[in-house]
Amino acid sequence: MKELIKNIEKSKVVTLKEQVAYQEGQVVSKTLAQNDAISVTLFSFDKNEEISTHSASGDAFVTCLDGACVITVDGIPYELHREESIVMPAGHPHAVFAKERFKMLLVVVK
Repeated sequence: MKELIKNIEKSKVVTLKEQVAYQEGQVVSKTLAQNDAISVTLFSFDKNEEISTHSASGDAFVTCLDGACVITVDGIPYELHREESIVMPAGHPHAVFAKERFKMLLVVVK
């Protein structure tokens, strides 16, 4: 049987923010699931790191797990803090900037 969710222990309670480590000067990603319909990825960003403006083919749901960031959608900045979420609509330009170290869960639904 094909493994649908990977890179995370199964049948165990976990804390998502502990599943991806910070690395100085880096954006680190850890894919948990990916197919034609959905992508689930954990990210950690060191302070002042970013993902520049781009668009995605699906709606991108972001939940901040730790720290704080600025998500820009259609040129409008939104500050996100721990336990807050935002949806970046499919086809709309968006970017992510770490105003401090932060971690996020990204779910893209196509």
